[in-house]
Amino acid sequence: MIELLARQIKTDKSVIKGIGDDTAVVKCCQDKALLFTCDLLIEDIHFKIKETTPYEIGWKALGCSLSDIAAMGGVPLYALISLGLPKNLRLEFVEGIYRGINKLAQIFKVNIIGGDTNSSSKLIIDVFMVGEAQPHKIVYRKGAQKNDLIAVTGTLGNSYKSGKHSKFLPRLKEGQFLVHNFKINSMIDISDGLSSDLHHILRQSNKGAIIFEHDIPFSKDATFSQALNEGEDFELLFTLSEREALRLSRKAKKLNFPVSFIGTIIERPRKLFLFNKQDKFEELRPEGFRHF
Repeated sequence: MIELLARQIKTDKSVIKGIGDDTAVVKCCQDKALLFTCDLLIEDIHFKIKETTPYEIGWKALGCSLSDIAAMGGVPLYALISLGLPKNLRLEFVEGIYRGINKLAQIFKVNIIGGDTNSSSKLIIDVFMVGEAQPHKIVYRKGAQKNDLIAVTGTLGNSYKSGKHSKFLPRLKEGQFLVHNFKINSMIDISDGLSSDLHHILRQSNKGAIIFEHDIPFSKDATFSQALNEGEDFELLFTLSEREALRLSRKAKKLNFPVSFIGTIIERPRKLFLFNKQDKFEELRPEGFRHF
């Protein structure tokens, strides 16, 4: 559906990148580009009111958009928050949502500058965010090269049971560290799951990949299926040359930078293979979170 809509939409020369990445990229001035992103969170799809506090719902809502900015190597600036509110939702609940939003906004110096409200049968939160980046430092999903190593920050899996999905700290500092110190060829944040989000990179780069089960960094108590497909880890998934990976590995040890190298890029367009613990190859299909 997204690909169909993208083919129908035309943009002018001010748009560097439109539909199809973590953020849109628009020309601003000679040494700056603006990053635009929005995230729509819907009750019972992205959170459950009975299982999540208002504070955590607000934190997650803003955090999703911050994670998109991080995946481009950018800096967040402003956000507009729109709410669809059930008529029986108490004002105290809405105030709790904004406490979560404001706390995370303060951490990353984001200005909340407006939004909209309306009646809705379920709670809906839409965050529109603007960030900035140096045009030559922006990293896209498209760009993975043959023999690139595939890397991921942090750990994967068990995001729901552990509560990470609503308490994560977006990897903005890590994203900026990467783009300002290394040549990163492609990057995305893991929101829908490792298998799905890696597939986005492969599809847009017209490449394939092999990942190694024994190198995937599992979260505590996570199963292999969760680490591969559960999603909402909000870690950074990126590719870089072997030379740059060696440099990163050396710096990571000194700086305690949380990175694992889990695979390599190959010339098999859109094909993803797993080298499992039985030392056998198997083809993987993207089976992460489905929005429909």
